Amino acid sequence: MNSLHDFPITHKWPATHPERLQLYSLATPNGVKVSIMLEEIGLPYEAHKVDFGKNDQVSPEFLSLSPNNKIPAILDPHGPGGQPLALFESGAILVYLAEKTGRLLPKDAAARYQTLQWVMFQMGGVGPMFGQLGFFHKFAGKDYDDKRPRDRYVAESARLLGVLDKHLAGKSWVMGDEYTIADIAIFPWIRNLIGFYGAGELVQFERFTQVQRVLDAFVARPAVQRGLQIPA
Repeated sequence: MNSLHDFPITHKWPATHPERLQLYSLATPNGVKVSIMLEEIGLPYEAHKVDFGKNDQVSPEFLSLSPNNKIPAILDPHGPGGQPLALFESGAILVYLAEKTGRLLPKDAAARYQTLQWVMFQMGGVGPMFGQLGFFHKFAGKDYDDKRPRDRYVAESARLLGVLDKHLAGKSWVMGDEYTIADIAIFPWIRNLIGFYGAGELVQFERFTQVQRVLDAFVARPAVQRGLQIPA
């Protein structure tokens, strides 16, 4: 495929600026990871809303780009070798954008892998656990009389917060003084846990003072403020 028009997704969401990176997303914790990243690095992009209310995520066009029917996904007209690149999974997209631009991922090999381990900490732990807690606390799960599933995710979410809280002691960011994709991966989920999910009291979030401190610094960043609103 040599042009964006060759990708079926552009038939449902036509590109007004085909020379820019195309973002297909929604303002969820996973979705805003990529919009925040794009705002931080200043890479020109065009955002398209994948409307869950209209089942856009299971449309043939979206599935052609993201076969797991999850947002976000991107289509970069200037991928490796100058060819368009289609990519899904937020963690993979963060790594790709960091390597494409040389931003927010340490050059030093050891620090690079340490950053990636914290991205995986979010992808494999924080995201799934917080998401399940949100389901059982805020959404349909709250109607179950058996609270053992909810309590299991409460306990594991609190444990993960404890791991992060201990790690952040004496550090400005997850990787110390350097702001990286690890912060962009993790903190939208923490913001969502205590905000949208309203689970702060359940996990006793007030105990995690280091996490709160760095979350406040994260949310105060202008690029984060912009990225949290995309797509509108």
